[in-house]
Amino acid sequence: MPDKVAPAEHQVLPPKAKEQSVKLKKELGLLDGVSIIVGVIVGAGIFVSPHGVLDKSGSIGFSLIIWIFSGLLCLVGALCYAELGTMIPKSGGDYAYISDAFGPLPAFLYLWVALFILVPTGNAITALTFAIYILKPFWPDCEPNYEAVRLLAAVVTCLLTAINCYNVKWATRIQDIFTGTKIFALIVIIGAGFWHLFAIGPENLINPMGGTNASPGYIAVAVYSGLFSYSGWNYLNFVTEELKDPYRNLPRAICISLPLITIIYVLANFSYFIVLTKQEFLTSTAVAVTFGGKLLGPMSWIMPFFVACSTFGALNGAIFASSRLFFVGARNGHLPNAIALINIRNLTPMPALIFLCIITLALLIPKDIDGLITYVSFVEAVFITMSVSGLLWLRYKRPDLHRPIKVSLWLPILFLVICIFLVTVPCYVKPLEVGSAIMIILSGIPVYWIFVQWQKKPKWLENASHNFNVSCAKLFMCVSEEKDD
Repeated sequence: MPDKVAPAEHQVLPPKAKEQSVKLKKELGLLDGVSIIVGVIVGAGIFVSPHGVLDKSGSIGFSLIIWIFSGLLCLVGALCYAELGTMIPKSGGDYAYISDAFGPLPAFLYLWVALFILVPTGNAITALTFAIYILKPFWPDCEPNYEAVRLLAAVVTCLLTAINCYNVKWATRIQDIFTGTKIFALIVIIGAGFWHLFAIGPENLINPMGGTNASPGYIAVAVYSGLFSYSGWNYLNFVTEELKDPYRNLPRAICISLPLITIIYVLANFSYFIVLTKQEFLTSTAVAVTFGGKLLGPMSWIMPFFVACSTFGALNGAIFASSRLFFVGARNGHLPNAIALINIRNLTPMPALIFLCIITLALLIPKDIDGLITYVSFVEAVFITMSVSGLLWLRYKRPDLHRPIKVSLWLPILFLVICIFLVTVPCYVKPLEVGSAIMIILSGIPVYWIFVQWQKKPKWLENASHNFNVSCAKLFMCVSEEKDD
């Protein structure tokens, strides 16, 4: 499917296109980097997966330990990714690192599952959560109508895709504004919870470790639910080429964002447990709304509003960052070249954004969010394990490679050991999800050999690929990225 865009396509473009350099610009500063990490992480997860963490861990105390552990694990992983991102300063995140360490086939397999599982499924979960929370006040005593939820999720996905196609600065300003809004929402939850603690007392916190489930498999699944709430900590690595002074701003953004988010998450869950009983917590499908309804009285409407703002910002950040992954994959010949084109007026990867939007819309049908979380988290853990293995392999294979940041060796080793545990142990707890994920990963191998590795493709396939790329270039007014001299 990869194909070079025909020279003829440039003839349909206006002369103005030749007056500027057509490439993605370095427009992201430190604040934008922090906003992307915080904005993507603080989204659906903190309002959806608290249920999963408590359900699998079995007790309030142990679930809080899981939240702390998940945050520290992500911080260690993010520090390892800071070394990878400054050593390999390319956009694409894990795709770029796996490619440099292990070659094109493993990198393609990551791209393959990211294309059909990781990114669009995560975006679909976030969009559905936005719709559920924004519609919750209209269905106060029952679940919102699922068709209305799905329609609203599709509308907001298309709206944010359009904004990202039109202007990078618009997308980053939206990210900054809604990041501030969601942090404020969590501060309201924390403040209200502690007010309740001092006014009523810790009646729900008696015997916090009662009912703890210490089975290794269930611990791993509980950690998956926690990690889902932190997912997105590596998204800034997807846009390294658009980050100003990445050698300084990438690690700084990581070191500011992850500790801040961990503290806020633990305090927010603590506040939930202060106000809600364990049974209320487990039976609620919208924990923050239940929390607000019980504590805030006539002001309880602000919780669905704030949660909707939070997921709106998270979806915007995920669309912005993840579209660059597919852009880089197409630029390297692992996807149709049309996805690596840049709009000449707005200098945005418009085809990649639209392609991601279409797949996300197709994944808005499933209703089992908890099942999707386990499914996505397992696949993500597999390739994060591979990326960190690549860091250790490159330390051995290419010791002289320039490393502006070099973390202590025990950090990637510790992170790798924990990731291996998270990948292997759940196999007997969730065999269906794990088996399905492995099959989808392996299904990318024949796709790679047919569409990427196979050099003597049939003429009809080459013509179809060429015509598709040229049609996209004309339709979206796009050209290939200009190379630096």
